[in-house]
Amino acid sequence: MPATQALFPDDAMPPLDVNAPEAEKAALPKALARVLMPNRTQLEWRASDLESLLPPGHRARLVWGYVERQDLEGLYAGIKVTEGGVGRAAIAPEILYALWLYATLEGVGCGRAVARLTESHDAYRWICGGVQVNYHTLCDFRSRQGEALDDLLTDNVASLMAAGAVKLKGCAQDGMRVRASAGAASFRREETLKACREEARQQVAKLKAQLDDDPVGESARTQAAQQRAVAEREARIEAALDRLPELAAIKKGQGKEPDKARSSTTDADATIMKMGDGGFRPAYNFQYAADTESQVIIGVEVVTAGTDQGQMVPMVEQVSERCGQVPENWLVDGGYPGHGQVDAVADNTTVYAPVPKARNSEVDIHQPKPKDSPAVAKWRQRMGSDEAKIIYKQRASTAECVNALARNRGLNRLRVRGLKKVKAVALLFALAHNLMRTVTLAPHLVGIGTGTSVVPQIAG
Repeated sequence: MPATQALFPDDAMPPLDVNAPEAEKAALPKALARVLMPNRTQLEWRASDLESLLPPGHRARLVWGYVERQDLEGLYAGIKVTEGGVGRAAIAPEILYALWLYATLEGVGCGRAVARLTESHDAYRWICGGVQVNYHTLCDFRSRQGEALDDLLTDNVASLMAAGAVKLKGCAQDGMRVRASAGAASFRREETLKACREEARQQVAKLKAQLDDDPVGESARTQAAQQRAVAEREARIEAALDRLPELAAIKKGQGKEPDKARSSTTDADATIMKMGDGGFRPAYNFQYAADTESQVIIGVEVVTAGTDQGQMVPMVEQVSERCGQVPENWLVDGGYPGHGQVDAVADNTTVYAPVPKARNSEVDIHQPKPKDSPAVAKWRQRMGSDEAKIIYKQRASTAECVNALARNRGLNRLRVRGLKKVKAVALLFALAHNLMRTVTLAPHLVGIGTGTSVVPQIAG
């Protein structure tokens, strides 16, 4: 029987005699302080519901209040399981959409990270409401719902226009280079790409031969995974080869040797671009157009060109289709206004952009030149007026602010590959940005003040 510790051991400190001399009191050993130390291994049972996890006015509540008022027919279109039918119930698109919106606002762009947060973070748990979500479902949702996200952006802009928050008096467009998920070493020239393709084909043939010779040598899952990996690598190399002519044409236009064009075997759509710090890295060019008065994003595009030249006309056309009209003024920086671009939009909007400096400092750049078209001549004269200078100041306060907010929310390096997936990321950032502008400009669109808000203290 193991020895037990006595309740009052013999060597315990004798009681202190209050009448003893001070010298005797000082000679006695000092007693240890009695304190309560934390015990973090103790299991506890707590009664709690998800609704009580978040305080009133939490951002997750705003996100859900916005999502539940949207027309998500496009997101429901891909769900095949129906009531009364067979199959496992699908996760509600409202949950997946709200998770990505909230994660974007919080600067989380990785599907695995979002999946982990749904198990540990109160806000993500509240959005899920007890529904288990894995990273694969989250990533598939973001990659496959690009068209639906674009329609949701159109609906959002339309609702803000109907509420009078977006008036389209002016629009500021700007580009932003975002680092691609591809390494510089993945860019190879045509000869190297063809050699890699031949190597991949030989590897595919080798794996098929091994499977035919010994069909039970390895598990079916392992063999399928190996073949799938090689096939995907071959497809990426083919995509890189298909894009080489485009890159060679760009090289030729720059006065460089076309045969030195290189394409990435990791992300064929990525392009080497000059970044803001002066370095050259694989990236995408994000184009955002925002209303100057409300700072609501009304146009989104992602291009693989490293320059903003030629991007104004496509954005004007997109905004016209999305909003049903074109803003009165269109503000861009000096990288946009080619003469052909100014001529193409002259009948739809008034362009405000700096006129390039002349080589001869004595030449007045605001005076029309003999070869200028009427639209270009008016643009030159317009930019020399004081009124144009005042209007053009709105560009930086709008476009640069929108870009800065996107950077602060984590739009610094992409975690997806391919133009289609990258466009979906750009749309999510635009939708998240507009959500917060909606809270400020038209709070009733997220349920605030209507009596049905998920934010208790501001409902009704």
